[in-house]
Amino acid sequence: MDSQRIKHVSVIMDGNGRWANERNMPRSYGHRKGIDAVKTIINACLVRQISMLTLFAFSSENWIRPSKEITLLMSLFRESILNNMSNLHNNNIKVKFIGDMSKFDRNLIKHISDLEHLTHDNDGLELYFAVNYGGKWDIVNAINNHLKNDKLSTKKILEEDIEKNLSFYNNHPDLLIRTAGEQRLSNFMLWQHAYTELYFTDCLWPDFNENEFDEAIKFFYNKTRKFGGLQSISKIEKNDK
Repeated sequence: MDSQRIKHVSVIMDGNGRWANERNMPRSYGHRKGIDAVKTIINACLVRQISMLTLFAFSSENWIRPSKEITLLMSLFRESILNNMSNLHNNNIKVKFIGDMSKFDRNLIKHISDLEHLTHDNDGLELYFAVNYGGKWDIVNAINNHLKNDKLSTKKILEEDIEKNLSFYNNHPDLLIRTAGEQRLSNFMLWQHAYTELYFTDCLWPDFNENEFDEAIKFFYNKTRKFGGLQSISKIEKNDK
């Protein structure tokens, strides 16, 4: 196992609105440009043979935004799925959505399901979109799923009981990238980011390009990952050979 190689990158895509404001443009323009940045980072992962990419597209807290912006985001969400479905499939990308889908309208849920079904058997990049997602929800949902599936159990709930019911089971991100200068997780995959390397950049999301992505990768490879131990996992593996 090559524990030092990046397998899974997660991204908090922040700064669309600020990017538009700086150019005296409506926030909708920033969100549309943000979609272009999504395409750029997907392509960057394909070229660099990164196995998994998770994008924080819409948080469970985003519903408090003005209704006009919510309507716009849902429209862009639907439009993006329809316009990119064939391209994602043709690039052998497997797409999965994580989060509570129950708040979306039937039409959008159908588009989500259609894209997941179309790409289900693809074995290239695994692309996850976190939508109406929150890390606290994920943990509570995992506990509830465990209790529902193990009603007769009287044992204490163990860490692995929660782990196997989370949105991701045993595929935690190696590197988290957050754009636009904020330095917090904002309720994104709280459990899964326990040992993730955190990279924060002032770059606004619409400006995030392959050069910015490579800076984040360089940051990762300059880190020594110990996972609570005294030496890196890769060194332990070499000593055991």
